[in-house]
Amino acid sequence: MSLAPASLPFVDEHSVAIEADREAGWVSLQRVLEATGSSGLARYARMIRAVDTTASGPRPLSEGSAFPGFHVVAADEPQHLALAGRHLFSVYALIFHLDEVAPGRTVLRAETRAEFPGVKGAIYRMLVIRSRAHVLATRRILSAVKRAAERR
Repeated sequence: MSLAPASLPFVDEHSVAIEADREAGWVSLQRVLEATGSSGLARYARMIRAVDTTASGPRPLSEGSAFPGFHVVAADEPQHLALAGRHLFSVYALIFHLDEVAPGRTVLRAETRAEFPGVKGAIYRMLVIRSRAHVLATRRILSAVKRAAERR
């Protein structure tokens, strides 16, 4: 199965308006993702046998970087960061777009794409997507980026 984000089926997209410029949003996104990757996510990534279970590669996050559950497949600072991953039950991508809609105002969008092959994949999809756990996690990331960017 391909890890190319564009080749995966669309799951959903969430967004948040940030009262800060795109550069502040970019730096905050980087910091939040690094902090997320250093939490209990590593344990979970190992449990589901994710390809990426530890932080590695260049910092700040850029193409070739990894953290638990994800690796960076594209980084076009300060407007686009594409993450991809794979584990026993899914192949997935989380793609962030930062659109500066006015001076000092940015919209951060998080687009999710994923495949859930087989019966185990279908069960995992039900547990993560249909239960709304994914929505809550994505919104938590977006809110944390907003708070961090607006504090800068």
